[in-house]
Amino acid sequence: MNYQKIGGIAAITEAIIYLIGFIFLFLFLAPSADTLLSDTEKLAFVLEKKSMFQIWNILIYVLFGLVLILLTIALQENFQNKKAIGLKTIPVLGFIWSGLVISSGMIANIGLETLNDLYTEDPATAVVSWKILSTIQNGLGGGVEVVGGLWVFLISVYGLKEKVFPKTLNYLGVLVGGTGMLTLVPGLQELGALFGLTQIIWFLWIGIHMLTHKKPSVINV
Repeated sequence: MNYQKIGGIAAITEAIIYLIGFIFLFLFLAPSADTLLSDTEKLAFVLEKKSMFQIWNILIYVLFGLVLILLTIALQENFQNKKAIGLKTIPVLGFIWSGLVISSGMIANIGLETLNDLYTEDPATAVVSWKILSTIQNGLGGGVEVVGGLWVFLISVYGLKEKVFPKTLNYLGVLVGGTGMLTLVPGLQELGALFGLTQIIWFLWIGIHMLTHKKPSVINV
């Protein structure tokens, strides 16, 4: 199996992970973000569904991050100008993003086990600890998507420059990546959900293209 097939399968897998993650969240885990519930009630729900949340964390963070490593390696093979500083930066960002999301998922799962023990002894302290844990997790891989956004943005910019991948796909990537980078701005963290949703389309499109085109994936204009 060559780089293009590996990359195509990896990209489509990322899209499926995102899609399943969003559906799982809205159908089964939504009460954890219900503004009408108190923090204590939210945490009680999370701990009641602890195993489900841990499976979700493994899927959306750990598995996503592992597959991202393969995609990052495969995508890099499509570019010709290996000496460009921006192209050298792309895989570094991909690997950093992978490490951040994997770390985020593992911290969340270990944290849930600690919170579960603490909640039975002191619910108030458990709620405070949960907020601290959530802050750390969001800082690593949930609240700010600047690393992932810059990764997509650079892939798309150099895709346009080298005529790699369809032009429309690259323009979409610029928008997706820009949305992710904007989450760095205080007050715009909610754009993270939009980044994830639009990236589903980007992952699917680039995955299908890699599976149906041999390397180098260059579009002649």
